[in-house]
Parts: sequence; structure tokens; C-alpha cells
Amino acid sequence: MMSPESAGPITNYNYGLPSEWRKPLLRQSLGNKVYRVARKIKKVGQDDPRRIVHGLKVGLAITLASLLLFYIEPFNKLFHQGQNGIWAIMTIVLIFEFSVGATLGKGLNRMAATSSAAALGVGIHNIAFRSTRNNNAGQAVVIGFFVFTTGAICTFMRFIPALKPYDYGLMIFILTFSMVSVSSYGPEDFATVVRDRILSIIIGSVIAIVVCICICPVWNGEDLQNLIAKNIEKLGNFLEGFKGEYFHKGEYFPNSEDGQSLDNKPFLKGYKSVLTSKSSEETMANLARWEWQYRFGFKHPWKQYVKVGALTRECAYKIEALNSYFNFEFQVNHY
Repeated sequence: MMSPESAGPITNYNYGLPSEWRKPLLRQSLGNKVYRVARKIKKVGQDDPRRIVHGLKVGLAITLASLLLFYIEPFNKLFHQGQNGIWAIMTIVLIFEFSVGATLGKGLNRMAATSSAAALGVGIHNIAFRSTRNNNAGQAVVIGFFVFTTGAICTFMRFIPALKPYDYGLMIFILTFSMVSVSSYGPEDFATVVRDRILSIIIGSVIAIVVCICICPVWNGEDLQNLIAKNIEKLGNFLEGFKGEYFHKGEYFPNSEDGQSLDNKPFLKGYKSVLTSKSSEETMANLARWEWQYRFGFKHPWKQYVKVGALTRECAYKIEALNSYFNFEFQVNHY
């Protein structure tokens, strides 16, 4: 009988093979896929070990909220054995971000938006309930009018550039106000339910913020500073090595020989990442405003970093034109 090794390339495991060959081949194929997936997961962790720590921090925050609101008195009684405590866990999952700035921004926005929207929603709900008595059609008209007006205004406000840092808060405001306004609870139970949910959201936000800051914090301010410095260093490396490579003197890499492929010299390509760093720099600068550190502070001029980044990219575009001399082989022979 022909062995699997001598059967040649196999493209179909289901046809033309004896049954005793199929299972080993399928197990081998499955094992290779699992191995490739494991290598990719390992690479993600090796590229930035802080990602592993972030996952552990999120798990810890969810565990703390679960123990606090479901099993520890008096919180479990206050939140009716966890019926409203689930909102704390939802809050942690939604606001817990990789960096301190992002978590602080989302947490503070969520607490402020939820509290204000709930208060406004309770007021609108009471107005509709008392003004129309038991007229369900009248209540629907009043509540629908306020929901439409509030949703339209808040959605338009999200397009205002000055309110961009509060975009998440405006979205939560619309969501909370709509949910509270159209709630079917009576006036007495309604206030209690809203209070418990607001407290749950505040507790979840506080837990997420405390865990994010106290355990291996990731500061956007430091990342932004390192990114700007690294981009400037890449441009300097290119300019430092350009002269030697252009005149075939090999001053930047003394051991390199003339005619070596430029693809083997990463310093000539490092500037390309600077060209696409605008969105990362602006995002980090916006999130860094929420942070406070002993090195910086709330009034640190983060906007200046964005300006420095813009000037760095302008220089990178000029370097892109300078690099075209390599592509068209306009090197000058040095005598």
C-alpha cells in the first residue's frame, strides 16, 4: 500500500485517501493552525507587554465590582442583590481603556453625562406624567417632543470641534436621557431605579479609574513625548546617513559595501512612519489633557507637541523628495 509520504501533494482530505490516513493529516493540519495562532498571540504580547497587563487590570476591575455589588453588604442590599449592580460591570467594560487619559476621559464623561441626563429625564418624565394625568397619548407626545429636541441638539453639538473631547459624554447623555424619559416605571419606583443605576455607574467608573491609575499606569503624555522624540530621531538618522550613501562613502555604515541594496538599510525608510503619525499625535494630545502627573500637570502645553509634530512631518515630506535621488540612481561619483 502506498504511504502518505509517497502519495505526493494532497489538496483534498476527503477524496482519494484511505480512511486511516485522513485523521493523522487532519490532526496535523489543525495542529499547524493552532501553532500559527499561538505565535501571532505571542507576538502581540511581545510587541508591547503592557497589553497583557491591561487585560489583567480589566479582569481585576470587573472582579472587584462583582464582589462589591453582589456579595458585600450593604451594597448588595442597596442594589437589590445585584439587579442594578450589573450597570457597574457594563460601565467598566465600556470605559476601561489602555491609557489613563482615555479611561479618565470616558469615566468622567460617563459620570457627568449619566447624572445630568438622568436628572433631566426624571424631570421630563414627571412633567409628562403630571401634566397629562392618565392620558397615555399626551404623555407620548410630550416625551417624544423632548426626546427629539434633546437628541437633535446634542447630536449637532458633537460636530463642534471645541466639544470633541466630550463626544463620548454627549453620546451617553443622549442614550441615558432617552432611556430614562421613555421608562415605563411609575413616579415613585422611577426615582429609586434611576438613583440605583446612577450609583452603580459611578461606582463602576471609580473602580475602573482607580485600577487604571494605581496598577502599572500607561500615560498618554509620556507616549506622546516619546513618539515626537522618536520621529525627530528618525529624520536625523536619515540625514546623517544620506551623505555617505549618496556619495558611496559608507560613512553611516562603515562595514557596508557600495552597491548594497537600500532595503537592507532601515534608516533610509524610517522617516515614512512620520508621514502617517498625525492622527496618533492628535489623539494622544487630546487624551493627555485628562491626565495629571508629577512631571507635567493639567496646564501642560500639549498643543505645542501637535505643532512640533506638524513641523516634523513637513520636514519628512521634504526628505521624501530628497529620497527620490536614491530611487532614480542620481548618485554622484566621488573622486
